[in-house]
Amino acid sequence: MSDSAARTSVIVVSRHRPDALARLLTALGQLDHPDFEVIVVADPAGIAVCAGRPVKTVAFDAANISAARNAGLAQAAAPVVAFIDDDAVPEPTWLTRLSAPFADPRVVAAGGFVRGRNGISFQWKASWTDVWGYHHPLEVDEAAPSLHTPGARVVRTEGTNSAFRREGLLRLGGFDPAFRFYLDETDLNMRLAAEGGLTAIVPEAQVHHGFAASARRSVDRAPTDLSEIGASSMLFWRKYAPDGPDFTEARARLLAAQRARLLGYMVGGGLEPQEIAGLLRSLEAGLAEGAARPLTALAPIAPAGAAFLPFPAGPRPCRTIAGRVWQAWRKRPAAARAAARGEIVTLLLFGPSVRRHRLWFHPDGYWEQNGGLWGRAEREEQRFQPVSFAARVARERARVARFRCPAR
Repeated sequence: MSDSAARTSVIVVSRHRPDALARLLTALGQLDHPDFEVIVVADPAGIAVCAGRPVKTVAFDAANISAARNAGLAQAAAPVVAFIDDDAVPEPTWLTRLSAPFADPRVVAAGGFVRGRNGISFQWKASWTDVWGYHHPLEVDEAAPSLHTPGARVVRTEGTNSAFRREGLLRLGGFDPAFRFYLDETDLNMRLAAEGGLTAIVPEAQVHHGFAASARRSVDRAPTDLSEIGASSMLFWRKYAPDGPDFTEARARLLAAQRARLLGYMVGGGLEPQEIAGLLRSLEAGLAEGAARPLTALAPIAPAGAAFLPFPAGPRPCRTIAGRVWQAWRKRPAAARAAARGEIVTLLLFGPSVRRHRLWFHPDGYWEQNGGLWGRAEREEQRFQPVSFAARVARERARVARFRCPAR
């Protein structure tokens, strides 16, 4: 672990996804940061998953991620708090890298990069927000951390891969519960920026985010309700936009953007044409509700005084297991056995094709990447990769090693 990595409390909010939570807890056990605790804020099924594990638990079963995170924050004992979603898994080096910038006392927040469901493409990199809550790409060096001063461009952090100085969050009242879902992290970024302090962007602090099904989206990510997007958008405009109570243009822009998004899902088969109108009505209802939802000053959060509860982790040996797809029947059990022995395992399975690669963390505790021997991994690569089996194994091992098995 880097000498500068700070003691950290990792807070996880989980609701109605016990299997995803169990997988995340397995992945957290492979982090190379040996000085952190885990706080799980969850419904009864999630609390049951934590039984017998060295985890602080907070019972919470309401559809308000901001209030749930604040409940976890009150139990945090470390000077830095990190957040990750229950449908995400971190690379083993994630927390060491994400917490390291807090060695600089000017840093109040840090964020990393997020890979999507295929485990390779990025969902989010670096971005900044405007006063309307719209996100814009932020150019950064993707090979090194960077520090950003608050100003006209407020740098964002993603809730599933973010960390903050605990003292500052407690003083600010944490996340605003009026933002039950959507723009909750962005609102926090705006309030932190108003106080000054630097935000660190750490590209190599990476998590994989699955976008699991919830009350607001189906398993294929198609939305089932847009009301909280409407409500949170209106709340954000009321707090930060300069144009007073008339948000006609902002409403039209939001409706157009969400309509285009829904049509994209319809074309892809995720939504039926008749569902579009109902979803847009839920967005309109949310906007109306957000106009009436009270905006109140947040009181500081009082820490519960809970003792630090170390989560057993720390550096582990790494192993790569490789084979052809038809050898999966014996390679996967071998990978599971190695993971059970405490190794960080990457299983590479290649077939004789140009199929694109996928990467994911298996519930048995190992990483699996499969695809065509000549297929592309990074999406900007050429479709056909002329390469031998041994060379492809070496290439993919090197590609992930800097996140999974760094030199020490």
